Amino acid sequence: MPGMRIAVGDVTVLVDRKSLPLGTALAEAAGQARTWLGLGRFDLGELVLVVVPDTNGFRAWSRGRVPAWGAGLTLPGSRLIVIRADAGDPFETLLHELAHVALHQRIAGRVPLWFDEGYAVLAAGEYGRLAGLQLNVAVASGRVPTLRALDAELRGSSNDAEAGYALAGSAVAYLARRNPTGRLEPMLQRLVTGMPFEEAVLATTGLHEDRFDAAWHRDVRQRYNWLIWLATGGAWLVVTLLLVWGAAWRRHRDAPRRAALNEGWIIEELDDEEITVADAARRPLDPPDSVG
Repeated sequence: MPGMRIAVGDVTVLVDRKSLPLGTALAEAAGQARTWLGLGRFDLGELVLVVVPDTNGFRAWSRGRVPAWGAGLTLPGSRLIVIRADAGDPFETLLHELAHVALHQRIAGRVPLWFDEGYAVLAAGEYGRLAGLQLNVAVASGRVPTLRALDAELRGSSNDAEAGYALAGSAVAYLARRNPTGRLEPMLQRLVTGMPFEEAVLATTGLHEDRFDAAWHRDVRQRYNWLIWLATGGAWLVVTLLLVWGAAWRRHRDAPRRAALNEGWIIEELDDEEITVADAARRPLDPPDSVG
């Protein structure tokens, strides 16, 4: 459990002595004003930042609210952020968690988990890293859930969740593209005024939530599939894997033949005969013909 409590501007940090430099740097980053996607520029005010060293510390603070494999946790109502020091880049994790705080600082109403996480993925700039392979694999394997089912994937196993975060990010990005402006601001502005989420979706996309869900499914399948992945560079990975597999298979296939060729060979010991330059000049360069 963190044993030190320090204040860095408006951020109170709970951290153990070993992680104090990291905790201080994270607190300084958390206290900076930022321009948040669709919400404008503002600082988040007072925060409590807890830096834990490992999964045990994270489990103690999360108390089952999120899976133990998680790297970060945010309780917007308490303005509390928990960061694991041993899980990926803690500064990237912090930016994702800060985006949750920013969203809930401006929006008082409830939003679905997929929107909450998808917004954080986009606002933290994680979408490009997550989208490509994860979405292509999800589409190719038929693993594109409904938005309601996506909430469960975001709290599932780590493998399911990584694809789930990419899918959530794609759903929020599609919300923006469905609006004539191509931006997320119209949706967020309605939420800031207190409009219920379902009404805000209809007002900015022209679709009821179930029809939006179906339209998003079609969009994901059109944008991400094996053919697109192969065309954008995935083919080189396939070729590399095939070459590695082919070399390994050939070694396996030729092993009995190599073993048979080695049988019966006797390697005679060489004497230490000294060879002079003159001797070497008299010896033929090519060996005599042998009988196979």
